[in-house]
Amino acid sequence: MQKPRLLDEVRQTCRVRHHSIRTEKAYISWIKRYIYFHNKRHPKDMGAAEINSFLSWLAVERKVAAATQNQALNALVFLYHQVLKIDPGDFGDVVRAKKPKRLTVVLSRDEVKAVLLNLHGEEWLMASLLYGSGLRLMECLRLRVKDLDFEIGEVVIREGKGNKDRRSMMPQSLVEPLTKHLQKVKVIYTHVLNQGAKGVLSPLDVSL
Repeated sequence: MQKPRLLDEVRQTCRVRHHSIRTEKAYISWIKRYIYFHNKRHPKDMGAAEINSFLSWLAVERKVAAATQNQALNALVFLYHQVLKIDPGDFGDVVRAKKPKRLTVVLSRDEVKAVLLNLHGEEWLMASLLYGSGLRLMECLRLRVKDLDFEIGEVVIREGKGNKDRRSMMPQSLVEPLTKHLQKVKVIYTHVLNQGAKGVLSPLDVSL
């Protein structure tokens, strides 16, 4: 049986460990860049020195942000420890990207109202959920009908940051708009079933 290619192994390991698809894509992108930076050498033939030079190059030549360099580092640590199962050695002398000091930008209530007044339809509903329920963008995009509990006024966020589930409040002002939106989704679902696509969608597993 042919051994899987390296990037296929990375994908498989990410999925076994339940990493998000965004993390998987980011790790694969950084691993590719690492390999090409070293003229397509296989990572198993490289180690701490090559990791150090790549990460330092990102900071010095590419001038990436500290968070970007950390993501690249995480991808390479994952590659060596979880996929290749080898210790690349100590690469603690990496030139670190500087982390800029910035004040957190927080919108006032009037600014939030101004933003929402310029949105309509599903975009308005999503932005209102982001603000009212404290959701991250991808958490909102992944919401399903089954995640909304109108009886107790809760939104269930599944596999959020850290792959953890949590609960958040559902703003009372969004109960009616959400209900109308779900009614529209139900019409679409019924139409799909009537077209002979039975089994494609579940009434409890329809994206908002």
